[in-house]
Amino acid sequence: MPTAAILTAAGSGTRLGLPGPKALVELAGVPLVVHAARRLAASGVVLSVVVTVPPGRAGGFRALLGGPVRPGVGVPVTVVEGSTSRQASVAAGLAALPPDVDVVLVHDAARALASPALIRSVEAAVRAGHRAVVPGLPVADTIKQVGEPVGDAAPVVATVPRATMRAVQTPQGFDRALLDAAHAAGADRAASEATAATDDAALVEALGEQVWVVPGEESAMKITTTRDLAVAELLAHDAAVRA
Repeated sequence: MPTAAILTAAGSGTRLGLPGPKALVELAGVPLVVHAARRLAASGVVLSVVVTVPPGRAGGFRALLGGPVRPGVGVPVTVVEGSTSRQASVAAGLAALPPDVDVVLVHDAARALASPALIRSVEAAVRAGHRAVVPGLPVADTIKQVGEPVGDAAPVVATVPRATMRAVQTPQGFDRALLDAAHAAGADRAASEATAATDDAALVEALGEQVWVVPGEESAMKITTTRDLAVAELLAHDAAVRA
């Protein structure tokens, strides 16, 4: 049975100082969403991609990404409008998947340089029997848990053991039936970003199901600020030189 990906591309470019969708920001002359879609296709394990986009923007994204197999992407792409939160947008993507898909990867266009090797690693872990898998990196900084702020300062409650922490990335991989169940159970949270889950693994955890971590990679960084974009430009240049 096939693996499909939901590629979330509905976020804004506000923190990059841009008025439009962040997924359309260019990296090395190519929009982030195209980078991400190409890498999903290049993995060899993703056979179709559903892209969730800002309301009213579907036409522009379809023109960019195409429908049936488009040169430069390499697999069939479906574009659907997202919703008020990332969680709700992923649910819209799930609803658009073909019924025979049994493994789903959920990926952020803002992590445009996640490699085909990382995508294969996550998918393989799901196929091996781990029904929910996320890539993650060890945390370099000391992590403090804090309480309610008092003025400009907040009291430290505890120092969290760094060795047990991971900074989680995407793509995240799931057994399709489990992801469907997690979104159905958490649907009441999806109406607002204030209550929505920040990733799909959190919805699975809320069901009491085990989530597994596989090694992530530096290139799967999230592009949120102008500094992130500058770092990503360097990574893209280095990758082009090595190729």
